[in-house]
Amino acid sequence: MNVIEATGLGKRYGNSWALRDCSLAVPDGHVVALVGPNGAGKTTLLNLAVGLTTPTAGAVAVLGGAPAGSPAARNGIAFVAQNVPLHQHLTVSDMLHLTRNLNLHFDLGYATKRLGELAIPLDQKAGKLSGGQQAQLALTLALARRPRLLVLDEPMASLDPLARHDFMATVLAAMAEDGVSIVLSSHVLAELERVADYLVILSRGSVQVAGEVDDLLACHVLASGPDVEADRYAESLDVVHALHSKAKTQLLIRTNGSVNTVPPSWNVRPITLEELAMAYLREPDAASLPGPSHVQLPEPTEVAQ
Repeated sequence: MNVIEATGLGKRYGNSWALRDCSLAVPDGHVVALVGPNGAGKTTLLNLAVGLTTPTAGAVAVLGGAPAGSPAARNGIAFVAQNVPLHQHLTVSDMLHLTRNLNLHFDLGYATKRLGELAIPLDQKAGKLSGGQQAQLALTLALARRPRLLVLDEPMASLDPLARHDFMATVLAAMAEDGVSIVLSSHVLAELERVADYLVILSRGSVQVAGEVDDLLACHVLASGPDVEADRYAESLDVVHALHSKAKTQLLIRTNGSVNTVPPSWNVRPITLEELAMAYLREPDAASLPGPSHVQLPEPTEVAQ
């Protein structure tokens, strides 16, 4: 089952496409890292997937085929936005009861128990909590809905390292205990490397890379050798990104699992997820890895706001 499946998906604001010709199939059972520079379309893609906005072109389905935004989709997805939307003047207890009243399924016992374990007082106003506590409250409200898919849009942007670690520990526990699939958008690549097993890179509103992390790492290597040889070898190699210094060049090479084409005199080593993501982020025009076929989009007939 695919938890998110987009075909020719596009979203236009005014004269600009925030997302265009986006085709993507994300299987369930993963922690998915959604990566891209500012303006790449990450938040737009997530908003379309959870049904907060509608496409200008194409379509997106979730949880095995439910149209995004449909009742079946809404009941199975929990979303935590970047700004951690909480009613700042309501107490934690009020937030629990409000969320319970607005959702068909809400595990109040789980939420109350978890907040107690985190030492978050129920009588405290949400706006008076620390940034880490507010993030944990928003996550608790989301998980208490017992979703099949948890979507997190930059939830750790304002958290300190300890709060980020605690937040992600909760996310991973939910996946292990309840089988929740997770899609996480973040700029903190070091955190993503620790938890993600599926990677999606967006570039200029389209999918550039998508796949399981182990498979992606297996078909890339980092090779370093004399700078004077770099240009000659680069012509015959599938180079994603090159980093030149005075005497040495470092090439991130897409090998598709075979390193026989790499010059034998060069040093070759495996790459990390952070190195892979940074290389593609630096080279937005690098050819995308094989993936779902793309669909040509028609020009929109009206402006979506």
